[in-house]
Amino acid sequence: MGNHGSNLDDILAEDMHHWYNKFMRESPSGLITLFELKTILNLRGMSENANSYVDQVFFTFDMDGDGYIDFVEYIAAISLMLKGEINQKLKWYFKLFDQDGNGKIDREELETIFSAIQDITRNRDIDPEEIVSLIFERIDVKGDGELTLEEFIEGAKDHEDIMDMLKKMMDLTPVLVIIVEGREG
Repeated sequence: MGNHGSNLDDILAEDMHHWYNKFMRESPSGLITLFELKTILNLRGMSENANSYVDQVFFTFDMDGDGYIDFVEYIAAISLMLKGEINQKLKWYFKLFDQDGNGKIDREELETIFSAIQDITRNRDIDPEEIVSLIFERIDVKGDGELTLEEFIEGAKDHEDIMDMLKKMMDLTPVLVIIVEGREG
C-alpha cells in the first residue's frame, strides 16, 4: 500500500474514483458522523481538550452544518489541508481556534487547541504557552488580548517564525496518513 514517507501532495493526484471508494468503504452511508470520524482516526481515550478539538475540526469541515461530512466536504477538507492557499488555511485555522464563535481568538482558546493537537499528534516539540505568548506578543496589535481574523491573518503573514510554528502545530499529516492508508491494526 502507500508508504508513510510518501509526499502528501501526491495524495490528491490519485484519481477521484479511488478517493470515492475509500470514502464509501469507511462510511457506506455516504456520510461521516462525528463518531465515525473518531473511529476512522482511531481516537479513543483522548483528553477532554483533544476530544473538543476533534469536535471542532468536524464542525469546521461540516460546511453546511447538517451534522455529517459528505464526500464533497471530505475532499474539500483534504484539499484545503494539502493544497489550500495560505489565506484559506489561515481562515480555516481561525475558525477552528475560535471555539466560542465570537469572531475573536483569545489566549485560552489557542492554548486549548494547541494542547489538544499535541494530545492527538503526540508532537510536543513546541510548548503551547510559549507559542501563544509569542503570537499575542507579536500580532495582537490592539493589545486587547484577542485576535480578530484580520489581525490573525496579517500577523501570521508578517511574521515568518509564527507562520512556521503554525504550520508545524497544524500539520495534520499523521491524520491524513491514517485516512489515506486506512485504519491500523
